[in-house]
Amino acid sequence: MLTAQPTVSMSWVNTLLCAAERHGVDQAKLLARAGVAATQLSLERLPIDDITHLWRAAAELTRDPGFGLKAGSLVGPASFNVVSFIFQSCATLREAITLVQKFQRLISDGGRFQLIGERGASWLIYHPQQGELAFSPHQIEAVLAAVVSFSGWVSGHALVPRKVQFSHDQLGPLTDYLKVFQSAVDFNQAFSGLLLDNLVLDQALPQADVQLAAMHRAYAAERLAALSQASDFLVLLRQWLAASLDGGVPTREAAASHFGISDRVFARRLQGLGMSYSDAVDALRQDQARAAVSQSGVAFVEIASSLGFSQASAFNRAFKRWTGCSPGQWREQHQAAVN
Repeated sequence: MLTAQPTVSMSWVNTLLCAAERHGVDQAKLLARAGVAATQLSLERLPIDDITHLWRAAAELTRDPGFGLKAGSLVGPASFNVVSFIFQSCATLREAITLVQKFQRLISDGGRFQLIGERGASWLIYHPQQGELAFSPHQIEAVLAAVVSFSGWVSGHALVPRKVQFSHDQLGPLTDYLKVFQSAVDFNQAFSGLLLDNLVLDQALPQADVQLAAMHRAYAAERLAALSQASDFLVLLRQWLAASLDGGVPTREAAASHFGISDRVFARRLQGLGMSYSDAVDALRQDQARAAVSQSGVAFVEIASSLGFSQASAFNRAFKRWTGCSPGQWREQHQAAVN
């Protein structure tokens, strides 16, 4: 969570984990392949690169080219936290989509929706906003499948787009796509999106409730403001830690002093974000270690020292805990992927 890059809510992470479990993939095995520590699942949000690692690992372990489609088509209210309730209580799908655009960050920073009207229909376009890693196409397919599935659940009837298109190559059989979208799908297009009939978008939803909608919007606005404040605090903490790690890890008391608050208040603020000071240090080290090890020519002993490890062996153990492989293996895999 301690990162300036986009983050994703644990509700969406759990959707991915549950989909992998349905495919018979053990959670511990999935986390190890993705290089994500089990302790991170106790946080409220994960860095977007971590969930990208999870999507890639799930696709590898399931060996199912339709994994993203299936994961997205099985979403439920728990997948989108308070945004689910906003969606259900809106008057129309168009109103719901407009509010999802506003509160999208509560689900994930990893993308945004854009609604562009045409004659008789509107394009709902998904724009991925990735971190340092390129999104897995399974992530994008899961998002559009989730829109169709959840919209159908809320409206009480299947949402059948006029057109569906993706900016990436076809992953699996066309029958997989037809089963989810009930419409023809084009690939290698300029953007990923759904073309929806305006009559469908403007049809009244059965669970529309003006008072509930207003209540859910107010709560979501509070959550969004709190998320922004938390993000600001974590970015500042990250910046200070990054400048202070070289040669050793500063104490929590030193961090609290830097921010002009007591150690107890500092610890309580982090606890409210679902993490401890050691979690914060570990998250920063992990982010910076992955980036540094990926660069050829940087000695591992130098990386270890810059991250506050007294010995290279301690760094090696930590890196294997984070990623499931040694720094040397990680560098080889990264260089092979680039080449």
